[in-house]
Amino acid sequence: MIRFEQVSVTYDDAGAPSLRGVDLTVPEGELCLLVGPSGVGKSTLLGTVSGLVPHFTGGTLHGRVTVAGRDTRTHKPRELADVVGTVGQDPLAHFVTDTVEDELAYGMESLGIPPHTMRRRVEETLDLLGLAALRDRPIATLSGGQQQRVAIGSVLTTHPAVLVLDEPTSALDPGAAEEVLAVLQRLVHDLGTTVLMAEHRLERVVQYADRVILLPGPGEAPVMGEPAEVMAVSPVHPPVVGLGRLAGWEPVPLSVRDARRRAAPLRERLAPLSPPTAPGAPETPETPQPPAAGAPRRTRTGFLRKARRTSDTGPAPAAAVTGLAVRHDRLIALRDVNLSVRPGETVALMGRNGAGKSTLLRTLVGMHKPAAGSVRVGGTAPHSTSPAELLRHVGLVPQEPRDLLYADTVAAECTAADGDAGAAPGTCRALVSGLLPGVAGTTHPRDLSEGQRLALALAVVLTARPPLILLDEPTRGLDYAAKHRLVEILRGLAAEGHAIVLATHDVELAAELAHRVVVIADGEIVADGPTAEVVVSSPAFAPQVAKVLAPQPWLTVGQVREALVVPEVAP
Repeated sequence: MIRFEQVSVTYDDAGAPSLRGVDLTVPEGELCLLVGPSGVGKSTLLGTVSGLVPHFTGGTLHGRVTVAGRDTRTHKPRELADVVGTVGQDPLAHFVTDTVEDELAYGMESLGIPPHTMRRRVEETLDLLGLAALRDRPIATLSGGQQQRVAIGSVLTTHPAVLVLDEPTSALDPGAAEEVLAVLQRLVHDLGTTVLMAEHRLERVVQYADRVILLPGPGEAPVMGEPAEVMAVSPVHPPVVGLGRLAGWEPVPLSVRDARRRAAPLRERLAPLSPPTAPGAPETPETPQPPAAGAPRRTRTGFLRKARRTSDTGPAPAAAVTGLAVRHDRLIALRDVNLSVRPGETVALMGRNGAGKSTLLRTLVGMHKPAAGSVRVGGTAPHSTSPAELLRHVGLVPQEPRDLLYADTVAAECTAADGDAGAAPGTCRALVSGLLPGVAGTTHPRDLSEGQRLALALAVVLTARPPLILLDEPTRGLDYAAKHRLVEILRGLAAEGHAIVLATHDVELAAELAHRVVVIADGEIVADGPTAEVVVSSPAFAPQVAKVLAPQPWLTVGQVREALVVPEVAP
């Protein structure tokens, strides 16, 4: 269905090809997973299939790419639209209309599909992706994960023969990601759709792949094969594969089920041991919550939430939220939220898309005014504090990194960040180099991948070293190696006394980094406690290692490696 013949792509301002020597075939009716470190050309390879490369992005394409017999060099994207459906990393760049239902119908209107067929397909897609309740909502009011589902749905309604997906589950909660992957499997197995998908969260998708294409490094020829064969040698792999390598299992397991069947001897070795504490982690506070109004009570969603008393001693909290309610017009986004974050503590906010995680972060930087309750950051009320003063207390890395990036080069962004923060020259650049080794200072931020732009925005915020650091989906688009470097940086900041709050669907990140996990559902806090206690008891938020080694309290491959005194291999 898709044929690459000695394909290379070189952009005009690049010193070396972004892709080189791609020569392979993706068969019809298979789900093919494209993996590799950030910045190796995965998005470029996907763009050659849809015709966006080189017709839209520029650059020079050598070789030949054919899709269903059509040469993408001579067919522009609009001439491939009836065959190829594409969803990029940034859903906002994908939308044409204002509401969910209109967006789902737009692609079919462009192809001239009869109205009665359009109506049926819209209803089917709304049900498939759990979007029925959002059909009349303006797209601008949706959460990032909800927007991602709409973008995927707008492509599915046209029933393309080939689906090209770039990080399709990166902004989705675990439940929504499973629903999307189930839909993709149904399309592959029942309708013979060919799916070519790039994804960094391999723990979610590798078990569903028929084949895996590995791009080892920039300009290196790809490796294609069976998932277990490729994962055995891949520098990027999910935790279950890392655990299999550590235990010496052959072939390496791709799913939790496969790993559990072989894990009994490993569980016996670990039974007398205890998981080590993450480096730099403070002791989990026994009383992190400010007192809730009244006695312990049952919330509207039926979860028992106990009121806690804060300690009378110790440093003032970096953030204190009491009885918070936030409204978006008629929508109640948050209700009766009580949260305290102390210096040196890392808190992960988790929950389904649209639960209110991003709203809580934005309220902490003054973007939303409380409808009820109080918010204090560094002793001030964020919504009534000037931006210049607030920057001394808190910094936010949003889901969309372009909101923070405005310069023409990476070097200029770093220089501006140093100046705004009053930091020594080179501070921001050193952070960028730590997160993104090898990125040239002359690179324009728009030429970076989504994950690279996010890392640059993170470096800009961290340059100011605010006492409270807020991150919204900080690992979206990051490979495992970049995520490992991010974890080390954030651990170092927490050890120095910075408070960190991150909203994330990445259960592996929460297991690796967070001291506490706070679960939000429908605008309310329904769970708040030490990471191990919260995630191990939750099928939705448990990391792969916890599922494999349950009921023992192990969360990460790193913990197992350290307990078994096995030398660590660099990611």
